[in-house]
Formats: sequence, structure tokens, C-alpha cells
Amino acid sequence: MKKNILVIPGDGIGPEVTTWGKAVLEQIATSFDHEFSFDEALMGHAAIEATGNPLPDETLEKAKKSDAILFGAVGHAKYDNDPSLKVRPEQGLLKIRKELGLYANLRPIMLFDELLNASSIKASILKGTDILFFRELTGDVYFGDKVRSEDRNTASDLMIYHKYEIERIAHKAYEAAMQRGRKLCSVDKANVLESSRLWRETVQEIGKQYPEVETTHMFIDNAAMQLIKDPKQFDVVLTANLFGDILTDEASQIAGSMGMLASASVGDGTGFFEPIHGSAHDITGKDLANPLASILSVALMLEISFGLKEEAQLIISSIDRVLKEGFRTNDIADDSTSPYHVLGTEEMGKLVLKYITQKTYTN
Repeated sequence: MKKNILVIPGDGIGPEVTTWGKAVLEQIATSFDHEFSFDEALMGHAAIEATGNPLPDETLEKAKKSDAILFGAVGHAKYDNDPSLKVRPEQGLLKIRKELGLYANLRPIMLFDELLNASSIKASILKGTDILFFRELTGDVYFGDKVRSEDRNTASDLMIYHKYEIERIAHKAYEAAMQRGRKLCSVDKANVLESSRLWRETVQEIGKQYPEVETTHMFIDNAAMQLIKDPKQFDVVLTANLFGDILTDEASQIAGSMGMLASASVGDGTGFFEPIHGSAHDITGKDLANPLASILSVALMLEISFGLKEEAQLIISSIDRVLKEGFRTNDIADDSTSPYHVLGTEEMGKLVLKYITQKTYTN
């Protein structure tokens, strides 16, 4: 198989973790006789510093010509500390999603048993959890009109959805539910928000086309509570942009750390794969970043964009082996009495590569 992959390292720890995501892709290509070619491009703060634009035209052109994109992170503390800045790293991420038509963000909450104690939630509550989130990506307050009054004392953000935006992601979520546990929970705030009422009405309509799937609806506040109280009740969760952003960050604590969660942003063309963690400038350059979410994002790329399930499973199995043998990065090393070997970014990346190369481990 021949594929062209664009690597966008981004900001902060982004370059550190995508280094290992790319290395895993290279090893998979060697081990399975694939041909992956790579290009690289700027986005976010790094792009602003170099060009003044968070998403340069050159990056967008490369993205449109690629078969898949491996991304790191965007962001920098200077923008967090100065909300008046008009050009911001996150604008690049929002624009590339819009330009590539990436309307569905898939975030699997994959729980490795070895990390049950890394979470702040009881292991007995967590064990057996397997959730796939579908977060809509091109609507909601992220893209609605934003207004500040002349005296700067009043602000508003328009939460807007078009029916077709809800329909297309609902179909993807239902199709995934058909391949999993045939349960779908749609999360909204239909008791308060008109956009959520449109959301619920539309999901109810689409759900009739999938009678084999059990559909439930839950308000966002209750869903946030239920996710901690009983995460095993969920299979596929479908929700809007803002709610999905919040819920999946909350769900990262089920997996033990944001450093363990991968994501895929897909539409009808090029897929965009990234860890859900941010740029984490406080640990940049310190060899502390967890590369496993980037590597798991590569597994998603191989399966979703390229249909390479065996290769994807090998990556997951190799990570499982690393964890079973007691290796951890700092973010997933719990305080139990188990003897752990805490590794830095580079050592962890090399160890996963070693087990992928061996190709002998199975669950």
C-alpha cells in the first residue's frame, strides 16, 4: 500500500510526540511492506511566528493533497495570558477542520487494565469501560458569530447548527454503533437550548433508520455526572462540538491521563489524527510528554483511513505489552505499591517500537 502522510508537529510537546507517531508509521511500513511517504508543515503558534498566519496556504495545500494527517498540538501560554490577541494558534485548527470538511471527531476511550489505578475513579467502576465519542466539529459556538459591544462590557457567541450538520454525524455514529454494542446515547441541552432541540429532533429522525440500535437522550449536565458514576453504561456517545470537547476531556480521567487518548477527525476525504492533549508548554523539552496518545492516533489512522486493522492491532498490543511489563510515563504512574519503571518520552517511544518490530506479542 502506498500512502502520502502529512505530519504537522505544531506547538509545545507536539513535535516531541509526533516524532514517535511518525517512527511507528515508518516501522509499520517496513514490517508490512507498505510505502508511506511523509511531508511536514507548520500550524499554530509555530506558523504564526514564521508566517504571521496560524494556517499558512502552503500547509492547507499539502493537507488537501495528503491521504492522512498526523498532528501534534497547538497553543502557547502567551495567548492564554493575553485574550486581546486577534491572531491565535487555535484558529489554524478550526480552519483546517472547516476547509477539509472534518465534521466528525471520534474519540475512543480505550481503557487498559494496567492503568485502572492511574485514574482517580475507583477501578471497580472503570473496569470494562469502552466508549466511542462522536463529537460534531464544524458547528456550534466555535463557528457562530462572536460579538463584543463597543464599550467591551458585553459579549456573545452564537451557538448555531444546521440540520444537515447533525444528520451527517448522526449517520456516522449510528453506523459505528451497529458494529459495536448497538447502543447510542445522544447528549444535548434540549430543555434550554433551541439548537439542542433541533439536535434531538434530528437524531430521533435518523435513529428510526437504525431500529437495531437502542437510542437514548441525555442532558449534558446529567451525562457529565453519569460518565463518572457509571461509565460502563455508555457505548457510542453522540454530541455537539462544545459538549463533546468538555465530556471527552472529562473522560480522559477514565483512561488515566490525557496522554493516553487518541482522536480522529474525519469527513468524506482526508482524515486528521491527533492526541487530545494540548501543547503543554510547562513540560516542553523536558522528555516528560507521553507519546502513547500520538502512537494510538497512528493506530486509528491505519484502521480508519487505510483499512489496516492488523497493523493497528499490533500497535495496540505493543502498548499493552509495555504497560503489562510495568513501564510508565510520569502522567500514568500511579501511587500504588506496584514497582514501575518510569520512562521519558524517548525511552517510551523506543520501547513501543521495539515490540512492534518483534511482531510476536498477542493479547
